Amino acid sequence: MSPRVLAPIGVLALTLVGVALLVVTRPEPTRVEPARAIPTVRTIPGTPRTVRHVVRSQGTVRPRTEADLVAEVEGRILWIAPDFAPGGFFEATDPLIRLDPRDYELAHQRARARLQRASSEQEFANSELKRQEGLSTGGVASASQLADARRAATVAEAAWIEARAALEQAERDLSRTQIRAPFAGRIRDESIDVGQFVNRGQALARIYATDYAEIRLPIPDEELAFIDIPSVEPGRPLDLDGAPVTLSAHFAGQEIRWSGRLVRTEGEIDERSRMVHAVARVEDPYRRDAETPSVPLTVGLFVRAEIQGAEVKDVIVVPRYAMRDDARILVVDAEDRLRSRAVDVIRIDREEVLIQGPLAPGERICVSPVQVVLEGMTVRTLDDTAAAPIREESAR
Repeated sequence: MSPRVLAPIGVLALTLVGVALLVVTRPEPTRVEPARAIPTVRTIPGTPRTVRHVVRSQGTVRPRTEADLVAEVEGRILWIAPDFAPGGFFEATDPLIRLDPRDYELAHQRARARLQRASSEQEFANSELKRQEGLSTGGVASASQLADARRAATVAEAAWIEARAALEQAERDLSRTQIRAPFAGRIRDESIDVGQFVNRGQALARIYATDYAEIRLPIPDEELAFIDIPSVEPGRPLDLDGAPVTLSAHFAGQEIRWSGRLVRTEGEIDERSRMVHAVARVEDPYRRDAETPSVPLTVGLFVRAEIQGAEVKDVIVVPRYAMRDDARILVVDAEDRLRSRAVDVIRIDREEVLIQGPLAPGERICVSPVQVVLEGMTVRTLDDTAAAPIREESAR
């Protein structure tokens, strides 16, 4: 072969030999196992408890009774009680307004005089009737004389009854010149003054009772299953020992609480909101009988209400964000492995969910937002006391 052909073949052969030597003499790479990343999750205890349901609502404080104070007789106002002003308190026996009684005193005297005259006439007519009956028995008096005596006695008795009724009416009219309320309460507003002439039936003031106050609380119908509703039956008094209700409001620059009871529900469902209205009652809302002064539950105040419901056993309370697929949670077993678990959801209460297991002893509930979940994956745990719900409960 010519040197021109052998030269390229030699170069190619040397190159192949060099590559082969490099492959044969290359160093073996060091094999390093990568460190496995173990995620850290926050957990809360999965201990079952006995929990009391709480149903929340809100409403405005209303008086038990509100009515107009009306004059039952006419006359000129001579006196008004010092506390007869908007916001003033009064008792059921306190006189609030006094009208000029002189005309009614004279009418009372005339009625007494008529009754005395009628009593005298009746006494005389009865005596004459007895005399005529005796004469008629002896055959001396005629039948017409006896009939006249009987008629006179009947007329005298009717006149006495009429005079007695007139005296009673005069006494009532005289007593009505002192105007009292039929209950202890408070004055909302008034529209009279001393010297003013008032007519029968004229409204003098707007008053309301203060023995207890009521709050109308709207409740969704699905929430009624968690509280004890007092039964209202015809002929039976209200059950005043209903479910306890805690009322709260921001008043006078501070958070104030009052205690009451659920006494009844209204007899219909609101057509627009589809809610049932329960009525809570608070005794002595103005604390007039309390030994120590406290902030009153004022009429018109908007309050929040927490109604204590029934107790339920073996319940676990978890944050709402710990739920997955509405009815599943993630638990960490005793070996720190993550498991997906189906649970029974009893109630969703705002940001809390009441569930029932089953959970094995030592298992904890994961509350971290784990994006990728592999059944049985190993995790590190961190107790999250801030995520544990706080409510009235007792350890199992």
